[in-house]
Amino acid sequence: MEYTRLGSSGARVSRIALGTMNFGPVIDDAESFRILDAAVERGINLIDTADVYGGAPWGDKPGQTEELLGRWISARGNRDDLVVATKVQGAMGPGVNDSGLSSLHIRRAVEDSLRRLSIEHIDLYQMHHIDRNVPVDEVLDAFTRLVDQGKIGYLGSSNFAGWNIAQYQEIAGMRAASRAKPVTEQSIYNLAQRTVELEVVPAATAYGVGLLTWSPLASGMLGGVLRKTDRSRSSVDALGGRRAQVEEYERYADELGVAPAELAIAWLLHQPVVTAPIVGPRRLEQLESAVRALDITLGAEELAELDRIWPGPGGPAPEAYAW
Repeated sequence: MEYTRLGSSGARVSRIALGTMNFGPVIDDAESFRILDAAVERGINLIDTADVYGGAPWGDKPGQTEELLGRWISARGNRDDLVVATKVQGAMGPGVNDSGLSSLHIRRAVEDSLRRLSIEHIDLYQMHHIDRNVPVDEVLDAFTRLVDQGKIGYLGSSNFAGWNIAQYQEIAGMRAASRAKPVTEQSIYNLAQRTVELEVVPAATAYGVGLLTWSPLASGMLGGVLRKTDRSRSSVDALGGRRAQVEEYERYADELGVAPAELAIAWLLHQPVVTAPIVGPRRLEQLESAVRALDITLGAEELAELDRIWPGPGGPAPEAYAW
C-alpha cells in the first residue's frame, strides 16, 4: 500500500480509501466485515462513511452503516490503526433541525455519530454538502469547538463548489484565533465526469486541500460494463451516446493489458490533487481490483490517450471557455 498526507494535514492515509455506503443496506454484517478485514490486511486505513448512509435511497434506516462500523471496530479492537471519516448535513429525521450545518445540528449529530461508531473521536468530519442557509462563521465556529473539545481531528468538505472552498478557507483565516479549516474536499471525479477540473481542482490545489474522489468508476461505466457476462440490458442501454467511448476505452484497457476498472482508478491516482479515490466494493474481488490499480504506471502517452477518449472540460476556468 502507498500512503500520503490527508490533504493539508500531517496525518498519513492510504492512497485507496474504503467507502462504506453499501454496508448495511446492500450487504450484511458478515460480508461487510469480510471486506473491512481484507481492506485493513491490504494496508487501507482510511474508512469513509456518513451519518445518512443506510437511509434513503440506500435503505430505510439512516445511521445503520455507522452502527455496523461501530460493531466491527469494537470486535476487532483496531481503532488506533484507522483514520475514520464520516459526514454531517443530511436529514437524520423529520424535525426542522435534523439536517443542515447549523451549530445546533452539528452539536447533536457529532454525538450521535460517535455513539453509533463506538469511538471517542472522529478523525475527519466532513460537511456532506454546502448549506447556504447558515452563516459560514457559525459553521466554522461549531467545528472549531469540536476540534478544541477533541471530538474531531480534522474538518473536511464534500460536494463544494470551487468558490465555496475558497470562501471557507478565506473566512477561516480572517480571525486571529485559530479556526478549523477544511483539509480535504470530497467530490465526484472520474474519467467520464471531469467538471471539477474547471474550478474545484484549481481551488483545492491553490489552498493545499486534498481531493477525495467518489464514484471513481462513474457508477460502473468505467468498470468493464460491456464485457461483463452478468451485465443487464438496462445497464448497457443506459450508456446511450457514450457507448462508443466506452467501447474505445475498453479496447484501450485491453491494449494496455489491464482491467478497465483498474485503469480508471490508476488515472485518478495520477492526478496530483487526488489524495485517494474512494472505492465502494460490494464484493471482495472489487476491493482487490482497486488495490491492483496502485501497480499501474501511466506515462505521458497513456494519459494523453485517456484524455483523447475521455476529454475533460478543456482545463481550468476561465481558459477552458474563454480566450
